[in-house]
Amino acid sequence: MRLKEKYHLYALITIVCWSLAYVLTRLALTYFSVYSLGFLRYLIASLILLGVAVVVKMKMPAKGDWPMFLLSGALGFFLYMIFFNQGQQMVSAATGSIIIATAPVFTALLARILYHEKLTWRQWLAIGLEFLGVAFLTLIDGALSINIGVLWLFGAALVLSFYNLLQRKLTKSYAPLETATYSIWGGTILLAVFLPGSIHQAINAPPLQWVYVLILGVFSSAIAYVAWTKALSLARKTSQVSNYMFLTPFLTSILGFLIAGEIPEQATVIGGIIILAGVFLFNYGERLKASIKQ
Repeated sequence: MRLKEKYHLYALITIVCWSLAYVLTRLALTYFSVYSLGFLRYLIASLILLGVAVVVKMKMPAKGDWPMFLLSGALGFFLYMIFFNQGQQMVSAATGSIIIATAPVFTALLARILYHEKLTWRQWLAIGLEFLGVAFLTLIDGALSINIGVLWLFGAALVLSFYNLLQRKLTKSYAPLETATYSIWGGTILLAVFLPGSIHQAINAPPLQWVYVLILGVFSSAIAYVAWTKALSLARKTSQVSNYMFLTPFLTSILGFLIAGEIPEQATVIGGIIILAGVFLFNYGERLKASIKQ
């Protein structure tokens, strides 16, 4: 695999870890509040990355770049968590899933406007196909609910898209590990407003709940976001990485079955096949066309 194409591997590592987060978060929320869980998850990630920073002797950001990392932390962690949690309290899970699935679309559109990144008509077709797969997976047995929660969730998808673009910009000056680390630190500093309410829950948490939080902090946060930023730094276009986010609902269903015994429905299988077809078309459509012509 050529160096520039390794973004596929890093993106997949992230998506698997994020899909795992959806399953473990549901289990952890049987004890923790949403905001306490968010703070503790990224506190653990920050401490892990602090240890890594000391070992590798990571350079500190230039003084003028700290506001950028604080903004990155606000977008990717603080604001996203608040918008997402507020929205999810007001709409069905099906509605939430399909709205968050617009994040890759927003990312592609914003990258086109801000970075002048162009997509072929096959890649736009692939995005539409993937979105159709998410819609089929989430709505075939549910109902689309419309209320103020929809606006909160669109806000979550939008800030996540801006986070993707800002991460790509920051990797022009900093290594992916540095970019992800300083962004998570920035987000954790902002999430510290939930520290008082988190202390009591953390002290009295059952051991199994701490296992969930530790996995979320290490794998779904520290490792996942470093791999995501690495993928963004290697890919030629931002959308080549953000496109993998369409896989999250499908992988979440698979991991939900393996971990929590949640049986995937027929809609999950069909929707997953449609999504995978879209991901393949997006990444390999041009190559497939070239090989057919030969």
